[in-house]
Amino acid sequence: MQITVPHHVRPMSAAPLRFSGSRGEFFAVDILQPDVVRVRHYPQGTPRLDRTWLVVGADGDTPREGRPRDDLSPFPLPAFRQQQAGDALHIETDALRLTIHTDDFRLEWATLAGDVFAADLPGRAYSYDRAGQSVFHYLRRRTDELYYGFGEKSGPLNKYGRRLRMFNVDALGYNAETSDPLYKHIPFYITFIPALQVAYGLFYDNLATTTFDMGAEIDAFWGYYRSYAAAGGDLDYYLLFGPTFAAVIEKYTALTGRPALLPRYALGYLGSTMSYTEAPDAQARLKQFVALCQQHDIPCDLFHLSSGYTTDADGRRFVFTWNRQRVPDPPAMAGHFHQAGIRLAANIKPYLLTTHPDYAAVSAAGGLIQSADDDQPEAGSFWSGGAFERGQGGYVDFTAPAGYGWWQERLQTQLLAYGIDAPWNDNNEYTLHDDAARCAGFGRPIPVGLVRPLQTLLMARASYEATRDHAPQQRPFVLTRAGAPGIQRYAQTWSGDNETSWHTLRYNTPMGLGMGLSGVPNYGHDVGGFFGPAPDAELFVRWVQAGVFHPRFTIHSWNTDGTVNEPWMHPEVLPIVRHWMHFRMRLLPLLYSLMFEAHQTGHPIIRPTVYHFPQDARCHNESFDFMVGEHLLVAPVYTPGARTHRGVVSRGQHRRHCRPAGTDSAAGAGRRAAAPGPGDALLRGTAG
Repeated sequence: MQITVPHHVRPMSAAPLRFSGSRGEFFAVDILQPDVVRVRHYPQGTPRLDRTWLVVGADGDTPREGRPRDDLSPFPLPAFRQQQAGDALHIETDALRLTIHTDDFRLEWATLAGDVFAADLPGRAYSYDRAGQSVFHYLRRRTDELYYGFGEKSGPLNKYGRRLRMFNVDALGYNAETSDPLYKHIPFYITFIPALQVAYGLFYDNLATTTFDMGAEIDAFWGYYRSYAAAGGDLDYYLLFGPTFAAVIEKYTALTGRPALLPRYALGYLGSTMSYTEAPDAQARLKQFVALCQQHDIPCDLFHLSSGYTTDADGRRFVFTWNRQRVPDPPAMAGHFHQAGIRLAANIKPYLLTTHPDYAAVSAAGGLIQSADDDQPEAGSFWSGGAFERGQGGYVDFTAPAGYGWWQERLQTQLLAYGIDAPWNDNNEYTLHDDAARCAGFGRPIPVGLVRPLQTLLMARASYEATRDHAPQQRPFVLTRAGAPGIQRYAQTWSGDNETSWHTLRYNTPMGLGMGLSGVPNYGHDVGGFFGPAPDAELFVRWVQAGVFHPRFTIHSWNTDGTVNEPWMHPEVLPIVRHWMHFRMRLLPLLYSLMFEAHQTGHPIIRPTVYHFPQDARCHNESFDFMVGEHLLVAPVYTPGARTHRGVVSRGQHRRHCRPAGTDSAAGAGRRAAAPGPGDALLRGTAG
């Protein structure tokens, strides 16, 4: 491998802030807004992928075939002041100062007061692999700055010192503190510098496999640095100057699209379990769930049909089919749920086993991702039947009109027409391991390695559009497990197949907070844990108490001991669980208002304390206590046997010393999340 840094970068006379390198590299700096700057580096002189699906146009979305990467028309492109001084070009907008050093091409960013808040690493800022396709961006690393975001990532909220990889995987039973990568690819993060009280975002418009190093790598020759690396494509990034967290999020979601305004029922209790649709008498078991909700006075707004309803006689899972032995009458089943006021979401997977009844037709039409070597589907192994069983098949190609159209037609005729209300996009990580496999690219083929997460994004879009067109008078509700920047435009999502443990309960919290800081506020977790033995009564209660404050509230499981996570699973604590699930209903006006705010501004629904109290050092690394909106503080209990909890308030007299950023009062900042319910011994020491 040979890595080169272009020297003797010179301005191109034909365009402002355009530069060329000694080997033909192209550089561009565009002032899109006074506080939003775009930087591009094309090692080959032209873009390797000339379209984007992540940065929206004036309508808040992109065409299906993507938006031209060089199109700057959605941005105001304000005037700016520039001055040349030797090898340095000084740029000033109404919000910041930028210095471009043309001797080794690196950028330095400062406030109007002259405080430098970001700087490229001298001698190594924009490097690339001349023998391959990798591109790199190196910045100086301050030892006092903090890093938040990166989408769905394990560990504490602050990712300083971490090395993070983005390659969507099916991470069954992951460790919520250490596992990496997970289901989402969101190459965006916020840097906060406490000494300057400045927050800014960096967003990299690239869907190739990505690695962020936030200080894990040490090399004395280069000093303190952090880096971004992508295995393909080009360097195309946006710096979004805050200076507040809220301002950064507003600019980022204006760039990648505002979160969808979901129907109100999406915020209710969403029931789910693998076991019902796996049973031979699935329809009867599903009917029993409705009766049990009524018997135990458990409010439920939606139930998820897991994929067992799609199995054939041999147990193979065929998307958009029905097992009529398990579910003899799908419309009647849906009608029974609807009569009880419960909607239905059906699990659908974006692959066809070779034995699927539609495989040959979809393959012949070009609706599957193709091999790099011939015009045949790229073969892969997919979950086919029981636990860990695999079968051969191919992925639907959502950049092929045949694949996109087949998906929408089958969704409408095989599910929505039967009374299913919402599509549940699952197992959609697209973990094909040959980067050279071909996507149709809407007539311009693209190697899958450049756009793997795009398939997930377009799958959500196809499901969203089909649902909207089927019932245009209703807001669509789409669920997706995997995701990429822009997924918030179409879907709600969750943290995937988490493991049942106190440890997971604890570390799922910063995972959700990080997603909110990455422009995806409609997010939650499988309460009780998806994979592993059943949670005991205390763990289940604590998980419910924490879960009712998250935007998505679902109890879901595939327990290894054959049990089922449901509100009534532990009769001895059912009154406590019922109390908190009714409390969730009381929270709905607040949650709905915050979802509407998110739709308008991108602001998170649940927020880390640093979001509102950036001047308080005690909040900078707080990962486990969080805010719901601006005034409600939640301090869950993550320890078995605990009856007290020393959260951020009790550690530092938070109400007395902290004020929300941009306000003059901390009134309400430490308000208790809820009052204890009747007969509730386990509630002592919970939210508060």
